[in-house]
Amino acid sequence: MKNLQHILLVGFFILSSSLLAQRDRIENLPSFDKHKFHYGFYLGLNQNDFKLDYKPSTYNALIRVTPTIGFNVGLIADLRLHKNINLRFEPGLSSNSKTITFLHINSKKDSIREIGSTYLHVPLVLKFSTNRMDNIRPYVLAGISYDYNFSSNERNSDDNASGEFRMKTHSFMYEIGLGIDLYLAFFKFSPSIRGVFALNNELKQDASSTSQWTSPIKFMATRGVFLNFSFE
Repeated sequence: MKNLQHILLVGFFILSSSLLAQRDRIENLPSFDKHKFHYGFYLGLNQNDFKLDYKPSTYNALIRVTPTIGFNVGLIADLRLHKNINLRFEPGLSSNSKTITFLHINSKKDSIREIGSTYLHVPLVLKFSTNRMDNIRPYVLAGISYDYNFSSNERNSDDNASGEFRMKTHSFMYEIGLGIDLYLAFFKFSPSIRGVFALNNELKQDASSTSQWTSPIKFMATRGVFLNFSFE
């Protein structure tokens, strides 16, 4: 939670500082928003953990997820649908790691699982912008995305009994966020914050129906925060 708070604080600081910094009345890139298509790229940070739902019969199970800050990078293809609405395709790569601690398991060796993942992250989002104000333009966005987990061991026959915590390869998500476009002399810079929430269960159950690791879990899905810096 501390890392998540840090990402949010940094993001809001950047957004607020950007607004305060816009004192120059000279309009940069005056024809930028008239183009039907434009392209760019983004760099950023992310922090993902899991939303866990337990089965009703497993009252003693207790699982803690400890995330770390990861990185994301990708490309942007933007299609203008309306003067205030854009459709954006933002394929990229994201990486992060998490530690899962099964507090109901006494053995230290069996109670901790380290999960490092690299994803192909493919969002399709709608961007709703205000009218431009000098060299700034706030916006909100919402959309859906698909993740392919390159680190998935879904097809591995070994499970937690052999030390392997398995996750599914394919995930579908929805995203919501906000940001601000800053029109600079030669390009547009856009810091943004978005939340990402998986829709499907990403857990691959162990072979044993009484597994002390996976049998208590009814549903496990990624939820995360992305702080992106776009250059267009």
